[in-house]
Amino acid sequence: MRLLARIETGRVSAIVVLVIALAAVGALFALLPSGGSSAVPASGAPASSQSAKVTALLKKFPGADQTAALVIFSRTDKPGSSTLSAADKTAIAERVADLAAESTTPQAVRPQFSDDETTALAVVPITKETDAEKIAEQAKDIRATSRDSLPSDLQAQLTGPLGFQSDTANAFAGADVRLLLITAGIVALLLIITYRSPVLWLVPLTVVAIADGLARIVVNAIAARFDIAADASILGILSVLVFGAGTNYALLLIARYRDELLSQPDRRQAMRTAVTSAGPAILASGSTVILSLLTLLFAQIAGNRALGIACAIGIAIALLFALLVLPAALVVFGRGLFWPFVPRVREKSAHAARPTVWSRIGNGVVKRPVVVAIAAVAVVGILSSGLIGAKIGLSQTDQLIGNPESVQGEKLLSKTFPGGFGSQTSVLAPTAAVDEATTIAEKTTGVSAVRAGASSGGRTELQLTLSGEPQSQRNFDTISELRQRYSSGGGAVSETMVGGTDATALDVNTASAEDRALLIPLILAVVFVVLTLLLRSLVAPLLLIASVVATFFAALGAGNWLFQNVFGFAAFDTAVVLYAFLFLVALGVDYNIFLSTRAREERALLGARGGMLEALTRTGGVITSAGVLLAAVFVVLGVLPVVALAQIGTIVCIGVLLDTLVVRTLLVPALAFLFGERFWWPSRVPVNARS
Repeated sequence: MRLLARIETGRVSAIVVLVIALAAVGALFALLPSGGSSAVPASGAPASSQSAKVTALLKKFPGADQTAALVIFSRTDKPGSSTLSAADKTAIAERVADLAAESTTPQAVRPQFSDDETTALAVVPITKETDAEKIAEQAKDIRATSRDSLPSDLQAQLTGPLGFQSDTANAFAGADVRLLLITAGIVALLLIITYRSPVLWLVPLTVVAIADGLARIVVNAIAARFDIAADASILGILSVLVFGAGTNYALLLIARYRDELLSQPDRRQAMRTAVTSAGPAILASGSTVILSLLTLLFAQIAGNRALGIACAIGIAIALLFALLVLPAALVVFGRGLFWPFVPRVREKSAHAARPTVWSRIGNGVVKRPVVVAIAAVAVVGILSSGLIGAKIGLSQTDQLIGNPESVQGEKLLSKTFPGGFGSQTSVLAPTAAVDEATTIAEKTTGVSAVRAGASSGGRTELQLTLSGEPQSQRNFDTISELRQRYSSGGGAVSETMVGGTDATALDVNTASAEDRALLIPLILAVVFVVLTLLLRSLVAPLLLIASVVATFFAALGAGNWLFQNVFGFAAFDTAVVLYAFLFLVALGVDYNIFLSTRAREERALLGARGGMLEALTRTGGVITSAGVLLAAVFVVLGVLPVVALAQIGTIVCIGVLLDTLVVRTLLVPALAFLFGERFWWPSRVPVNARS
């Protein structure tokens, strides 16, 4: 770290570092492909699951490249309640005839009327697409055709596979630009407030913005090369993470640099001290996040693995820019960057003598550590109680915010066509046992219809209609029962497999639960090892990890209460718990690293209690600023109308604020004051330490 500090702060070498960095970035921008992913977020069921095997086998069947657009017609005054007139039915028949002309199988497209004659349904087979732009174009054409010359008192809504894919793709349309602009705007505003300077904020923001742009290009290039599903949701989380973590590292470095400028006339020497002092904490913090993200490579869900790779690359680039490019840029521009509050050496005594908010908080905690610790634990416990009654897993209609057209159509479809047209379940049975497989399906509760499909490779497809809402627990129970009956059937029928959209969602839920059971302990082990090596203690890492885990449960509880009582979300999305744990533990431990490494540094002169008090006084302001900034940045995920991202952003925001304002400010110092030197066991007491 000392050698790096000398290189990036020299009179000539600092400029050389910036020139080389800019040249390298420019070359990568020019040489690597810059196009973003246009794929709709995939389901990502493990390859070993029945649904994935069925999907792979169906690719060899006739019509494997087809999907369906479901268009439901109803009156605009009372959809699903107002009876269709003869004129309405005539107009609908004309629209369906035009839809048939756009279908891959026109003869199969016919209007179907509900028993109460309040709605009409057209199932339109079309070519299956995976590119978001092509899906949007298909949906646009279907909507235009179904609504062309339709009377004003009739409406046509697109739902089913194409409708949901279209609305999901639309949710991410322009997400890159929106997330980038809003995130950059929030970071700029908070940096201006933090530094109270019209110019200083430009340097860290520019450095982090370049790091984000480079990270996205590198991730897209690697994803294209190795066929990694880096979709729009992953790239959105990547940007938020790079901006949040990168700005946090910049805040810590600049705060230490400013402190050193108050005591050293040479700005280059001040930056060398800042890099050698704050650099190890920043490196440890970034390494913890990177290693935690890389644990996702052990996940079964492809999306989890893709997120781990993408975000690990992003944090690595943000870390590189924070430790290499930012110090050189700050040194080149000099003290004037802090204008109008330029730090001067003569200000040191006045600065040191003036009591701060954080010194007062620290003194209050050191006087009553037991009371403070109990109060902080009580707050965490009360918030954690919000987890009572929490559920994991959203139905298809609950996954998008804003009640889009596909959701409205699906709800109307479920109400007026209880047979379940929106649910696609495919059963692949050995052709020799197809009759037995059909009988089992017909006798299974929750299966409303069974239709024989095509055959290929010794297997025959049975197309099942389930009676429950797509991706609902009712349908999941039906699929589980089907699989159990087939596996215990004996003979050839035991080789029957159940797939389709609902089965895929069930397999994703199962794999996600297994991923959580494996990865959460693994992440904790990684964090513990990093903290142990950094702090050279066994007690401190255990207490710090316990504090961030408690913060996670409190944030999850508070989030669950908000989701159920304010936002109306039925449950946590499948991926939310793991992602929230990952970000809160990996990023939350950052602030404890910043605090504890400074406390360990001050311990050499002031002892365990005095060192922690000094560390809280010195780092309280910058860590709080970093926490508020990171919390605000994660809220940006709520800009996209996707429940999963809104939940992740909300939970991480609550957790970071709780960690910053309560756990790191009150609970951790209180524990350190209570344990004293035992906090650092088995590390020895420094010779020069004062009690």
